[in-house]
Amino acid sequence: MVAWSRIKGFIIDMDGVLWHGKQPMPGLVDFFATLRRCQKRFVLATNNASQTQQQYVDKLARFGVTVSPDEILTSSMATTHYLLQQCGQDKRTAYVIGEAGLTEPMRIAGFELTAPIATTELSPVDMVVCGLDRELTWNKLATATLHLHQGAAFYATNGDTTLPTELGNMIGNGGTIAALTAATGRVPMVIGKPGPILYQQALALLGLAKEETIAIGDRLDTDILGAVNTGVESILLLSGISSRADIAEVTYSPTWVMEDIQAMTSALKSQQLL
Repeated sequence: MVAWSRIKGFIIDMDGVLWHGKQPMPGLVDFFATLRRCQKRFVLATNNASQTQQQYVDKLARFGVTVSPDEILTSSMATTHYLLQQCGQDKRTAYVIGEAGLTEPMRIAGFELTAPIATTELSPVDMVVCGLDRELTWNKLATATLHLHQGAAFYATNGDTTLPTELGNMIGNGGTIAALTAATGRVPMVIGKPGPILYQQALALLGLAKEETIAIGDRLDTDILGAVNTGVESILLLSGISSRADIAEVTYSPTWVMEDIQAMTSALKSQQLL
């Protein structure tokens, strides 16, 4: 039995944990109220790169939950921050597959984003950055393919092959990456989970050590593996992608398993984590 007293904060996934598409999980408001009451810090850290910080703030507000933009970290934000650290001032042109959640922070950070090819000429870019794009077209894929064949660096916000929605699991950014890899033989550097970069940035936002933090998620291959790769304890919630049976199929495991955020809330209220 582990006392909550040593746990100061949480890195919490969103899709499959807090909601399915437009449907909030039961007990969502009570979960956040309990986090606040117990004075636990949190960062909502998602691999979904399609939406901006403010869009997530607004979505939670519609569900009756108030959070600040500083409590949200998307894989697109993590990607932008990483590229700012790694790329010089002369390496700032990018072709981006993605939605406002990715293009907005990159533009704000000073990257020059180019459009899909519309003529017989193609201006070279420094990098191709791939995020979830629900308006993906052949032309967008073709443009990215041409840039990659010309030697542009290849980055991806995340590699999730599926995205949980209220209708079921739909194709995720991993499907787009697979198409580009098939066409070019190129494999991107992935910034989001299960790599450690997003979790490391979340820990920095929390201002906490790994030992003081727990990661919460619904996917073994991203949320839980990412926690393992970062050295953070984790809780797998069975409300999204992965099931209890899936744990036996992988070589790593979550520290704890719970049904959903209602079970998580009960554990917080009891001051103990079994």
